[in-house]
Amino acid sequence: MPDARRTDAVLLLVALVWGSSYLSAQTAAAALPVLVVLFARYALSALACLGLAVTARRGPRGWTREEIRAGVPLGVTQAAVLLIETYGVAHTSAANAGLIISLTIVLTPLLDRSGDRGGLPPVFFVAAGVCVLAVGLLMAGNGFHALRLGDLLMLGAAVVRAAHVVLVGRLTAGRAIRPLQLTAVQTLVGSALFLAPAARGLPDLAHVGLAAWAQLLYLALFCSVFAFLAQTWAVQRTSASRASLLLGTEPIWAAAVGIGLAGEHFTVLTALGAALMVTGTYWGQAVERAHRGTAPHAKNPEIPHHTEEDPACPTATAQPTPTTPTNV
Repeated sequence: MPDARRTDAVLLLVALVWGSSYLSAQTAAAALPVLVVLFARYALSALACLGLAVTARRGPRGWTREEIRAGVPLGVTQAAVLLIETYGVAHTSAANAGLIISLTIVLTPLLDRSGDRGGLPPVFFVAAGVCVLAVGLLMAGNGFHALRLGDLLMLGAAVVRAAHVVLVGRLTAGRAIRPLQLTAVQTLVGSALFLAPAARGLPDLAHVGLAAWAQLLYLALFCSVFAFLAQTWAVQRTSASRASLLLGTEPIWAAAVGIGLAGEHFTVLTALGAALMVTGTYWGQAVERAHRGTAPHAKNPEIPHHTEEDPACPTATAQPTPTTPTNV
């Protein structure tokens, strides 16, 4: 396989893994308390990151002050994103969760004020308005009278994730920070934050079946550690615009996984909302990227994220561009 196609395939795989994370989180949260799910996900991710960091042969094996100073606050904000996301996906469909969280793409430029880029063009706000309309249709479900708690939580998660993405850029720009070490710090911070709240429910881990453990391992090892490292590898081998486009297919995969594996059904309203959400986010991303490329004195290079953060993939976060969400 040619290098370009292999790189594209890896990026699409990352988007697919992140898109499937919402259904995995929903399944795990149905078997275990949400706080236990979050602690287990963070702890397993931390063990994997520490193992990789210790065995790394390039550069110093320890952590620098800059990596710790950036990783601690980013670990706190990433934990907040995951907390809201996991509670949200437990009360809505996996498809809706993946679609609504993609609002991060248009929310991040609104929160980001770095780079002296000037005001965003009016057409960007038109694209944002399309996304807002899409959220309304998705939350309406079978009728405009029914607003689901999970959809509102995912909307809040998109706002918090956008703030996290902006903070990542400010804390990592121009600094010699290694992605793996930064991720390890974040996962350790998340593990520490959720340990006490989850302590009472930890004995439940001994009584759940292999299916729940499989979901936890998938969330930690694939949606966090693998996806982050694979994304970092691929981004170094392609253009930023191409990487953003391929990673931006995450909400499409989230909807496909929810419908194909979980048997979720779209009404006419939710199908229309999904179409508008994908259209609005791609449109807004293209407008912001073009504006950033032509604005004078732009300081921030266009470097695609992801995360995290995603998370939705949540525990893994690189130096993101304001146009691309960090999945969890």
